[in-house]
This record gives sequence, C-alpha cells and structure tokens, in this order.
Amino acid sequence: MIDPAPTTAPNHEQLDAAAESARRERVTVIALVAMLFYQGFAASIVSVAAPWIGSSFHLDGAGIARLFTWISLSALGALALSRMIDRYGRRRMILWCVATIPICSIGTALSTSFAAFTAFQIALYAVIGAAGAGCIVMLSEELPIARRARGQSFGGVAASVGAGFCVFLMPIFVAYGWSWRWMFVISAAGIAMLPAMARLLPESERWELSDASGITARTHFYDVFQPLYRVRSITMIVCALAVAISTTAANAFGYYHAVSVVGLSAASTSAMTIVAGGIGLLGFPLAAWTSERFGRVPTVVGFGIFITVGHIWFYWGPPAHFAWPLIWLATGYFWFNVCDNGASVATNAAGTELFPTPLRGTMIGWFALVGAIGAVISNAAVAILANAMGGMSIVVGALSIVGIPAAILFGLMIDETRGMSLEMAAKEDEFIASEN
Repeated sequence: MIDPAPTTAPNHEQLDAAAESARRERVTVIALVAMLFYQGFAASIVSVAAPWIGSSFHLDGAGIARLFTWISLSALGALALSRMIDRYGRRRMILWCVATIPICSIGTALSTSFAAFTAFQIALYAVIGAAGAGCIVMLSEELPIARRARGQSFGGVAASVGAGFCVFLMPIFVAYGWSWRWMFVISAAGIAMLPAMARLLPESERWELSDASGITARTHFYDVFQPLYRVRSITMIVCALAVAISTTAANAFGYYHAVSVVGLSAASTSAMTIVAGGIGLLGFPLAAWTSERFGRVPTVVGFGIFITVGHIWFYWGPPAHFAWPLIWLATGYFWFNVCDNGASVATNAAGTELFPTPLRGTMIGWFALVGAIGAVISNAAVAILANAMGGMSIVVGALSIVGIPAAILFGLMIDETRGMSLEMAAKEDEFIASEN
C-alpha cells in the first residue's frame, strides 16, 4: 500500500498558499476600495457645492468655470506624485497622499479669500489624483488576470458611492442652513481611517520585485515615449485630452445646470443625482463583463461614443415647457453615468495593462496632466463661449461631441489586452532588456 504522506503534505502547503493569497487579495481590495470611497467624497465636494461656493465668493457660471480651470493645475502635482508612486512604492505614496487630504480639506474650510480657497483645492486635487492613480495601479497588480477588470469596477463603484454620499449630504446642509465649509470638515475627518488602512494595505509584490532589480531607479517619467510604447502612449494621451475636453464640463456642471439653469430645487437635484447616478453604477459591472467577454478596446469605443448622447440629452434639454423636467434630466444623467462608468473601467484596465511596472503609475500621471489641459480647455470654452452661444449648457453639450473621434482613434490604434498577463501585455521582458 502506498504511503499517502508524501503527497498529502504538498497539498496542504498548496492549500495554505492559496488561502494566504486569497486573504491578501481580499484585504488589499478592501483597503483600496475604502480609500477610493474617501477620495470620491473629497473630490466631489467642490462640484456638488458649486452653486453655494459661487455665492460665497460672488461667482457666476463663468466664474465657476474659471475656478475649475485653476483647480486643473493640480495635475502638475499629480504627475510628480504619480512618478513617485513608481519610484518610491505604491503603499508609501498612497498613504502619504491620503494623510494629506484632511490637511487640504481643513485649509479649504477655513479659507476666507478666493485665492486661498483655490490654492488648497489645487493641492487637494493633486494628492487625490496621485492616491487614485496608486489605487488603480494596485488593483491591476494585485488581482489575477480574470478579475482585473472586475477589480477596476469595484474601485469605480467605491469612488462613485463616495461622491454619492456627498450629494446625499448637500441638501441636508442646505435645508438646515449649514455652510458648505462643513463638507470639507467631514472630509478632514477621514484621517481617522488612516491607521487601519496602514495595517491593511501591503506593498505591491510586483513593485518590490521591480525595485529590487534596480530598474525603477533607472527609469524616468519620459520613458513612456520610448519606441516600445510610443504609439500606445501618444495615442492614449491624445484620447485622454479629447475625452477631458468632452467630459470635464459635463461632469462638473451637472448640479449647477439642474439648479441654476433648469430651476430644480437642491433636494430634487440631489434625489435625481442619487437615484439616476446610483442606477448608473450598473455601468461598472456591465463594463467589467464586456471587458472580459469582448475586450477592453471594444468596451471603450462603445461607451465612449454613446456617452455623447447622454450629455446632449441632459444639457440641451428639457424642451421649453416640458411637463416633467426632472424625469428628462434623470434619464440623461443615468445614461451618461452608465457610459462614463463603463468607459472608466475599460480605460483603467487597459491603461495599467499596457505599461510596465516601473512606468504604470507614471502613465496615469501623464493622463492626469493632459486631462488637466483638456479640463482647462473645456472650462475656458464654457467661460468664453457661454454668453455668445446662448448659455453654459449649450457649450457643454457641444463640447461632448469631441469624445466621438477620441473613441474611434482608441479603437483603431490601441492593442487589446484581454486575457493577457500584465508582463505579456506590457512587454515587460522587452522593456527590462532595453534598460539593461
């Protein structure tokens, strides 16, 4: 009779290793999702509270657009910090950025001058952008092939729910006469979660291996443009620029359009945003499924084209004397949220899969930089053209059309990565060989 002992021990070891890997994955995802929820809340305050911030600083619609333009300068800081995520580690930089969010939030809450308010918002968005980049990268690096797109959908849902929580609170503050500044005080209270996140979040094993080999110290932020990645990086940067032009104003002025242009109450607008936006979260799991079933590229193209329909429906409507303006706006809001959420899942999956470990966070920083340039163009267009074209909402709807050629370009030029390991999709071995 054969002794089963020699085969039993390895099986137990394999089971233990699998259990430990599953535990690490679960804990990491929980930590990342919690931090993305927090970042989503903090990042959404200025947009949701825009009508009341505008009143405090005597800003009209064009003035709000100029504020958002100044805030877009945060992308310069986000690029530098994203490069540090590749250079000094995912965990360290994510935690430092999350620790800085409460400081910027308190500074914003206490700002009595427009200049100080703007400066703290620029700093706030820089650290939020870098922390978000680190979380997106870690979701790709820590999850197996079959669950990478799903992981990005979890992160997207968390950030959106955080933003939804902000939307939920704002009408309560308005009803009780509380200042919008208390929203930033609530954001600052997020410092309480930092000790738990520090315990839960491990360092990326892929980054540790890359750092140990010395390659992270030999790379630079401009290496994304080397011949191996030039077509990918330039194409995605052009697409990111066009998408920012088409969506920045649309995402920023939704609440303002509903309250100040259409004339809905804060309570009705918040209800619309929560309900329609909540249903729009279905875009995340839908895109995770289509990304794994049909591919990242077709998902980006499909959602990227159809989001324009939702934007135009929302901002160029409702028609005059329409009996149910809330229903009209809710339909458009739901539609473009489904498409926006879906496109972000596939774009984040592709963007992190197409570049090697030492450049993964850096590339997201580049996206943030060109996205900021696009945001400046978008907000500047609203500020300059609003009066000439008959209102802010007309300009916002027209800008959204720019996203269609960007989606088509993405489909023509970007490689599909569905079902590929990170190393294969990013041509990691070829990159390492070129650096040695």
